[in-house]
Amino acid sequence: MIIAKLIGTVSLLVVYPHSHPHIISSECLSKNYIGTYGSQDLFIPSESCLSSFASTADVPSVHVHPDAELVWVEQAALEQHLLTDQPFTLSSLQNYLTALPDTNPTAYVSYTDDQQHLLGPVDRRILYQTSTSALLTLSSAHTRELSLILPPTWRIYVLPSEPSPFLPVPEPALARVRDILSSLRFNPDVAKIVSNISLPQVRNDIRFLTGEDGRSGIESRHTFSSGARIAAEWLKVRFEETGANCEFQHFLSGFAPNIICRYPSIENATDTVLVSAHYDSRGSFGSTRAPGGNDDGSGTVGLLAIARTIQRLGIKFRSSVEFVAFAGEEQGLLGSQHYAREMRRAERNLTLMVQADMIAYHEPGEPPQLGLPEIIGTPEVTQLVANISTMYAPELTVGFTPVCCSDHQSFHFQGFPATQVFERAGLIADPMYHNSGDISERIGYDLEQVRSIAKVQQFATLLHAAGFHLS
Repeated sequence: MIIAKLIGTVSLLVVYPHSHPHIISSECLSKNYIGTYGSQDLFIPSESCLSSFASTADVPSVHVHPDAELVWVEQAALEQHLLTDQPFTLSSLQNYLTALPDTNPTAYVSYTDDQQHLLGPVDRRILYQTSTSALLTLSSAHTRELSLILPPTWRIYVLPSEPSPFLPVPEPALARVRDILSSLRFNPDVAKIVSNISLPQVRNDIRFLTGEDGRSGIESRHTFSSGARIAAEWLKVRFEETGANCEFQHFLSGFAPNIICRYPSIENATDTVLVSAHYDSRGSFGSTRAPGGNDDGSGTVGLLAIARTIQRLGIKFRSSVEFVAFAGEEQGLLGSQHYAREMRRAERNLTLMVQADMIAYHEPGEPPQLGLPEIIGTPEVTQLVANISTMYAPELTVGFTPVCCSDHQSFHFQGFPATQVFERAGLIADPMYHNSGDISERIGYDLEQVRSIAKVQQFATLLHAAGFHLS
C-alpha cells in the first residue's frame, strides 16, 4: 500500500493490491474509487480519511498543478519473446517524459520536516511505480503526446478526475446470471443460428476496416484520426442495415464517438444485454499506419457478423439488446467509462455485458482458443461463457488469461455483470500487437477462430441471456 497527499487536484492518493480485503471494509476507500490498473486498485479519499490508515507518519504532500491529470502507464501482459525490444523500465519511462517539452513551472514535494525536495516539471512526474507500471501526473497536452510516443507494448490510462463509489456487482444481479447458468441447456435452434455467421463477409469487413481492400481509404483508426471517423460512419450504417437503431455518443473533444446500436424488445422488457468491441486502433511509433486488424478489428467484425445474422434470420429478442463499438479504448477505456457511468446514473437494468478484444490470433501450431479473464470480470458471467463454449464451439480450447484490461472493466466496476473474451489462454502472443503490421492477411491471423469465438462469446450468450424468437 502507498499513500500520498496530492495538493492542487485531490487531497489523498491510496494504492492497494487488487482485491485487498481492506478495500471493502474501509468506508473511506469504498466511497472513493478511481479504478483498477494492472494489479493495483487506486482510491482518492478525502483528507479526513488520513487518520484511518496506519502508516501515515511520513506521508509526503505532493503539490500538483490544478490542470494536471493522473495517468497510469504499464507494460502489457506479453509473452517473454515479445518483450525483448522495449520492455518497461523506470529509466525508459523517464526518457520518454524528458522528451516532452517543458510547459509548466517546477514542482516540489514537502515532508513533515518542512524540507522541500525538487521533483522536476510539475506535469510529467512519477508518483508511484512497480516493476511493470507507474503512476504519473501530466498535463492533458502531454498525456496525448505521450500516448503517441510510448512503445506499442506499453498501455496508458487517464484516471477519472473524480472518484466514485467502489461498486461490487450486487447480489440480485449475480443471482440473475446464476439463474441463466442453472437453466442452461443445449438448444438446437441456438446451434443453428450461430452457425449461420458468414465467413466471407467477415473477411470483407475486416479488410475494409484495415484498409487492406484498397477501397475504404482507412490508414489508421486511432481515435483522433480521420480514419476512425470513416470507420464510425461505416459501422453505424452497417448496423442500421440489420435493423438496429444507432446513435453516435460523443464523450471527449477530439475523440471518435462511441457507436450505440439498439434492438428493441418484443416484450417491452426493461432489462438489457450488451455486447461490444472497440474499433479504435494503435500502430507503431513513428508510423501513421494503424490498421488494427486484430486489436480490435477482430472483435468489431465479430460483432458486425452477429448483427448481420440477426437481420438475415429475422431474430427478435425478448429483452432489449445493445451492440456497442467503443472508441478511446487505447487511451484508457475512455469511451466505455463514459457509457458505463451514464448507465449507472440512469440505473439501467443490465443483465450482463460481454466484450470482445483481440480474438483472431494464435501462434502457428496452437489450436483455436478462447481466453477468459482471471483478474477482472464477473466470475458468474465468465462461467456462463465457458459453459456455452462447450455446447456450441467445442473446437475452442478454453482457459484463463491474465491479459487485461478492456472495456468490460468499465462496466464491472460500475456494478454491472461483465466479462471479456480473448484469443488465447495465456499472455499476448501476437507479434503485431499495437503494431502497424496488424493486418488480417498474415500467419497466425485466423478468421475461423474469430467466427468460433463470436458464436460463443456474444451470439450464443446473447441468445440465452436475452431470449429470442425466430420469424
